[in-house]
Amino acid sequence: MPLGPIEILCIKFPTAAISEDIATALKALIDSRMIRIVDIVFVQKHDSGEVTLVEIDEMDTIDHSFLDPLVADIAGLISEQDVTDIAEGLDSDSFAAILLFENTWATAFGNAVRNAGGQLVLSDRIPSRIVDEALAAQAES
Repeated sequence: MPLGPIEILCIKFPTAAISEDIATALKALIDSRMIRIVDIVFVQKHDSGEVTLVEIDEMDTIDHSFLDPLVADIAGLISEQDVTDIAEGLDSDSFAAILLFENTWATAFGNAVRNAGGQLVLSDRIPSRIVDEALAAQAES
């Protein structure tokens, strides 16, 4: 089965907790089939610099039950080296979620393009900061 575009995202938090709002927004993306979680890892970086992995079921501050059915399907593609590399950039005494996800909204479109003999020529993510700056410059002119 061809996959849509896969992205990795790391979100850093000042405490070892993910808010209910974030969980709800992630659930909405999954339920609407905009994304499919391929892998998810939670990382705690302590003051000492030591890094530990935090399992989903160890986070009792949010209702993570919507992730439970996905756990069996998660591919485990985020490697220990990925976690180590990402953790190096984290501040001490912080918490991060590393999420590998498929943009499922693009899967059917990509299949239709391939079936029509089309080829992807360019795919790039433009950071929101750049878009905001361009819009602000446009508004000033």
